[in-house]
Amino acid sequence: MSAPAPRPSYAAFFRIPPTRHTFTAALIGRLSYGMVSLAVMLSVTEATGSYAAAGTVMALFGATSVLLSPVRAALIDRHGPRRALIPMASLYATLLATLATAAWRPGTPAPALGALAVTAGACTPPLGPTVRALWGEVVDDNRVLQRAYSLDGIAEEILFVSGPLLVGAVVQFAPPAAALALCALLVWAGTLAFVLSPAVAGVRPAVTKPVARTGRRFRDGRALLQPVVVAAGVGLSVGAVDLLVMAYATRHHHGNDVVAWVLAALSLGSALGGLLNGAVDWRTPARARLPLLAGGLGLALAAAGLAPGLGTLTVAVACAGFFVAPALTTSYLIADEAAPPGRRTQAGAWVNTAVNAGSASGTAGVGLLVGHLPLGLCFALSGTVAVAAGLLSVRQAGPRPRGARGTARPAPDGPQSHSGPQAQRSSQNG
Repeated sequence: MSAPAPRPSYAAFFRIPPTRHTFTAALIGRLSYGMVSLAVMLSVTEATGSYAAAGTVMALFGATSVLLSPVRAALIDRHGPRRALIPMASLYATLLATLATAAWRPGTPAPALGALAVTAGACTPPLGPTVRALWGEVVDDNRVLQRAYSLDGIAEEILFVSGPLLVGAVVQFAPPAAALALCALLVWAGTLAFVLSPAVAGVRPAVTKPVARTGRRFRDGRALLQPVVVAAGVGLSVGAVDLLVMAYATRHHHGNDVVAWVLAALSLGSALGGLLNGAVDWRTPARARLPLLAGGLGLALAAAGLAPGLGTLTVAVACAGFFVAPALTTSYLIADEAAPPGRRTQAGAWVNTAVNAGSASGTAGVGLLVGHLPLGLCFALSGTVAVAAGLLSVRQAGPRPRGARGTARPAPDGPQSHSGPQAQRSSQNG
């Protein structure tokens, strides 16, 4: 009887030759996504003098970015990252730079800014789904792939905390439009460095026949239903947290500065949860773990509504965050397993779209409720959404799709495309 293989560390992922350069390049491009929402909001507000106009432009930008994500991901699968990402990122960066130029001085009509924002959102490069699926191309050991996905989730938490801080630093000495121009530069340079990396060089567009033969279950949606349902539930629940924490601070006579600290605790909890989740060699299948992670998030959020003080609330929110990154990482892993060759970017994009659409819906929904219901009940309702998504997903947790990974898997038979979560992360990952 052979001895079990030693448990790989996070460093094992970076020892794979192309991953270090590729991971760094993708982070440069994705930093733009951590900055762009605040940069657009501040730029349009200064240009028009209207918060309503800024909110409308931001909503339009987010809607096109989120809703068209699977379409853009399909282009990556069909044409390959190099042929699709470079034109997409170039057009997106050009439109962001044009929006920054138009918003640099006050007086630009809001409809013109809105049109530029809508067009830019429609071209957002799907870097996140592309990167996540690329790891499946270069990583053979499923345990290392789990750590790669966990690192990806932790990196996103860091980017979405540091991005607004970078925008804040820029606006100390320049107009907000300068931060928007920086977003354009980052996404273009990062995407270019990413597609020129050796890992992406070997990715080829999908071949048609294997996709047609193996993709039936993916196309009817059943294989993706569980991760998409849970991702939407997590997005809805977490999307409500920002506004709920703000309402808590107002009702308990705290300053708005405490909101940032509580939300930072959410991100810290998520990062720690993601680190632990990636370091464990789970014996329980991912489809069985996913409902438990969603349920843990929901129960922690419901408990946050009972918090008697700010310190207790912070701890409860951090505990809720502990389940966020693991739930999303597990959702992406399941989606990657469910996707046939040549459809992995689209599979990840559907999960990403569910998270972002759920987050926006959660923010909007709790905004309608928080003025009419007790705050504790609003926390409980946001948690109930995650629990309900977990329970609903149990019914969708069927057997592993044919061709799903084990601990290790053989090399693919032929060329295939293999490219490819918090309120208002609408542009996240494209």
